[in-house]
Amino acid sequence: FLPSLQVFPSQDPLDRADFNAVEYINTLFPTEQSLANIDEVVNKIRLKIRRLDDNIRTVVRGQTNVGQDGRQALEEAQKAIQQLFGKIKDIKDKAEKSEQMVKEITRDIKQLDHAKRHLTTSITTLNHLHMLAGGVDSLEAMTRRRQYGEVANLLQGVVNVLEHFNKYMGIPQIRQLSERVKVAQNELGQQILADFEEAFPSQGTKRPGGPSNVLRDACLVANVLDPRIKQEIIKKFIKQHLSEYLVLFQENQDVAWLDKIDRRYAWIKRQLVDYEEKYGRMFPQEWCMTERIAVEFCHVTRTELAKIMRTRAKEIEVKLLLFAIQRTTNFEGLLAKRFSGCTLADGTVKKPEVPPPSTNPFLEDETGTETDEIVIEKSDMDKPKKPKVPDNPFHGIVSKCFEPHLYVYIESQDKNLGELIDRFVADFKAQGPPKPNVDEGGAVLPSCADLFVYYKKCMVQCSQLSTGEPMIALTTIFQKYLREYAWKILSGNLPKTTSSSGGLTITSLLKEKEGSEVAKFTLEELCLICSILSTAEYCLATTQQLEEKLKEKVDASLVERINLTGEMDTFSIVISNSIQLLVQDLDAACDPALTAMSKMQWQNVEHVGDQSPYVTSVILHIKQNVPIIRDNLASTRKYFTQFCIKFA
Repeated sequence: FLPSLQVFPSQDPLDRADFNAVEYINTLFPTEQSLANIDEVVNKIRLKIRRLDDNIRTVVRGQTNVGQDGRQALEEAQKAIQQLFGKIKDIKDKAEKSEQMVKEITRDIKQLDHAKRHLTTSITTLNHLHMLAGGVDSLEAMTRRRQYGEVANLLQGVVNVLEHFNKYMGIPQIRQLSERVKVAQNELGQQILADFEEAFPSQGTKRPGGPSNVLRDACLVANVLDPRIKQEIIKKFIKQHLSEYLVLFQENQDVAWLDKIDRRYAWIKRQLVDYEEKYGRMFPQEWCMTERIAVEFCHVTRTELAKIMRTRAKEIEVKLLLFAIQRTTNFEGLLAKRFSGCTLADGTVKKPEVPPPSTNPFLEDETGTETDEIVIEKSDMDKPKKPKVPDNPFHGIVSKCFEPHLYVYIESQDKNLGELIDRFVADFKAQGPPKPNVDEGGAVLPSCADLFVYYKKCMVQCSQLSTGEPMIALTTIFQKYLREYAWKILSGNLPKTTSSSGGLTITSLLKEKEGSEVAKFTLEELCLICSILSTAEYCLATTQQLEEKLKEKVDASLVERINLTGEMDTFSIVISNSIQLLVQDLDAACDPALTAMSKMQWQNVEHVGDQSPYVTSVILHIKQNVPIIRDNLASTRKYFTQFCIKFA
């Protein structure tokens, strides 16, 4: 019943599932007065019953023919399905026929495509063959007439066309054309070399001819030919161009020696200017002929200089060697400004590597020559400077020949440094100790700055000459004279004390010192000790920076051989000895008062005073010495602190 309500919704109470007859009657007759209409209500219900009976009867009668109609509909549906199957089969057959027809059409189209492709290839190949045959004929004719301008473009085209026939070399005619092209290329190469030989003879006294359009076009042809032809042209031209140089600067000529090395570089400058004016347009720009001439000149010069220096090694002096090296490095710098170094790719000179960034305070501008005056101020030590980036690809291309003779320079520096140390010793004895300089916090000996200025000049010079073994030899010289400076100038000038006491101990406090009064240092001696201490500290810091700078300058494979730790330890010993002298002096000054304290007859003391005499004496000595030491060590506060700790 409930599904029927969902299908045919009704508001009639008689159609409800929970129909209650009593409630329904009470709804129709809520009061006794409403019973007066009972007949009318009964008649309506009876009318409704008759209508329902009529509807039921009609429905029942209509169902009597349903079975027969259903069977008839089923038969019709089966017939329709059979007809549908027949139509589907017809469609399938037609689809198969269509597919077969499409395959046949596609096969024909593919055949046409292949035919078109083969036909296009054939036409293209025939065109190429026609171009190749005609090009070879024209190439041979133009070669005989030396029409190099037309040959340059034609030859490149013929070579490009011939590449299309690489897979057809089995065909005799194609192979024959390929051989004709090779023969034509060989003839062109030999003919061009002969033309250049005629224009620029390598032997005889005939002057070379001027540039010509024929040779200019011949260079364009050489670009297309075997690279060996181009190299041969370049080699012969440069050799001819430098032939005069080899004659003028022969080993037995006066101008060949180092004192006239400027003339070599002046000669090549004139030759390069002359080349640019006469032959600059004859050779293609990408050949870089000007740079090639300069590079070959450098190689020849390096060889010739090395030969003559081996022969006259005993005549090489330091000034002469440095003069030649300076002029040579200046010339190499000039080459770097003028040329890019692109022709050095196959050379023996390698471009310098860029060093890593450095904060070394020892580093300064190093573009000056050996005559530049370089001043190292103590305040500059805290100013890091950027390293100079070497960007000269020609560095060493000539100057490398001087490296085997740098021992002359090293020996000279050894001698000069020895004389410098002796002069420092003599000046110190003549001038005496430095004056007290409280405002500056203690005077640093000027000789130490002079020493490191000279060190830096030597290092810069040597690094410009070589970054190999000569730098190691120079480092050894530096180590030698750093030690000599530490012992002769610093330790050798420390005031001597008659006391061998190593400091205050219980034994020294109780020791009897009658008749053995120890002499105190004077004000000048105290200032000298502080000055030597400050100088040793400056030398210690600068030596560390010098070591870092040397490691930057030397080749990477030699860095481990740069070690100035021993020299830094030497300066540390000087500092320690200076502090010990200051402590001993104050110790000795306080000893009499302490001895008096140890001899004090305490049992005889009847009254307590304000301060004992020995305390007053100790305070007096401390007030005399400590402010002087403090003021003179104002720039090295850590060592003044060490002095106080050791004395305490």
